Parts: sequence; structure tokens; C-alpha cells
Amino acid sequence: MNEKNLEYLSDQVKYTGFGEGLAGDLREKLQEQSSGFTLTYNAQYGQDTAVATLNFRKSDQSDMYFFNSYKVSLQKADGKDALEQTFYINKGNNITMKEAYNLMEGRAVNKDLTTKEGEVYNAWVQMDFKEADAAGNFKLNHFHQNYGYDLEAAVSKHPIKELDTPRYKEDLMDSLKKGNLQSATFIKDGTEVKHYIEANPQFKTVNVYDGNQQRLDSRQSKAEKQAEGEGKSEKKENRKKQDLNDESGPDVAGDDKKKRKKQNKSL
Repeated sequence: MNEKNLEYLSDQVKYTGFGEGLAGDLREKLQEQSSGFTLTYNAQYGQDTAVATLNFRKSDQSDMYFFNSYKVSLQKADGKDALEQTFYINKGNNITMKEAYNLMEGRAVNKDLTTKEGEVYNAWVQMDFKEADAAGNFKLNHFHQNYGYDLEAAVSKHPIKELDTPRYKEDLMDSLKKGNLQSATFIKDGTEVKHYIEANPQFKTVNVYDGNQQRLDSRQSKAEKQAEGEGKSEKKENRKKQDLNDESGPDVAGDDKKKRKKQNKSL
């Protein structure tokens, strides 16, 4: 067995978010000298269960093995069908297991990525659940630096207490860049209120949720749309009333004329 290869793979597995718990299984699989093998990793995120299958393949030219990809099966607490996605291991900064979970939750992750030519660039990555490839993997949208999303500016629009302390501010920004739904202390009318926020690079904002993780801005938007709909209905009702008045107007006038004619004849 190639000890350097074991050390390299162990580090890769560790820094991709799977920790050191798979080290023993990894050594055993390498000793078997098969053409390829898998390792299984289980994780719990709140009430959600995620199972990752790590895929390793032996080189055709040497005794070296490579960590090629890992497939995540995410089972939500509501019992619906599991969501599956394969994440590929590249030379650059790999998507970690926790980041994979955040992506599968629909949130965006900020990464330093590497092009095929070896150039490093920064981008926000977000899963597009409306588009999948032939293998069933959802497309990953990239919002590059030139897209113009400024996370700090977006967060600063909200009265968040942590922004007043440099260390807490840095921790908040780092957590959001990893795609986490992060708790934050909002100051409202002099009172501290716990909310949750997440980055939204596509619309250059942050999404805000209440303490029960119910999105606040969407409910506000829904209320505004409902109010707008009620306003439109009221306008339509007023138009109908106006139309009825316009239609009845000439008839009333005609009746008055008839009455005046009869009065003149009687005189």
C-alpha cells in the first residue's frame, strides 16, 4: 500500500468535511487493492439526515487512488422523497459536506474556484432545481465577482447588532459565505430580536427569517400583493357602481321630462 497516497487521501477526505472518522476504513480499502471502492458517511443537520457515498478509483497507470466524487442523499424531516446530488472533487477548493447540504437546501455558497487552465476565481454557487443534467444532477449557477453582489453592503442594510463588533461581524460574514442560515440579533425599537439571515446573491440581498425560521420579507410581499389585489377589487367595484349610475342617469332624467310634460298638459 502506498502510504503517501493514504496520507494524501486522508487529508482530502478530512478537509472536504468528512473529518477523521473514515481513516480506518480508508486504510482497509486501500489494502484490498481493488479497482475502486466507496466509503459511507452519515450526518445529521437538525431534523434532516444526509448520507454521503464517497467514490474512489485506482489509477490505470500506478498504485495511486483518487477521490473522485461523493454523492449526497438528503432526507428531509417531513418524510418526502430524498434529494440526491453528486459533487465532484477538483484541484481547487472542494465543496465541503456542510456546504453541499446548504446548497441542497437552496442556499448559496461563496467559493474560490479553479478554471481548467488553473486560474483561481471567486464566485457564489447556488443550485438550480429547475434544471438537471442527464445524470440527474441539478445545475449549479455561478454568480461571479463581476456580477456585483456585495454581501457586506446587503447585510448592512439591516439593524444587526453583531455588525458593531469587528470579530462578530467577521464571524457572521464567514458563516454566510459558507451558505449557513445564520442567527443574528436585530435591534427593533430598542429591543433585541433574534432573526435568521442567509445570502441571496441572485437578487443582491439577504433573506431574513423570524425566530421560527419563517421568511419575513416573503410574508410582507404576500401581504402587499393581497392588499394590492383588494385595492384592484375595490377599484373594479367602484367602476361597476359608476357604470350603473351612468346607465341609470338618462332614464331618471327622461322620467323627469315625462313628468314635466304631463304637468304642462294638465295646466
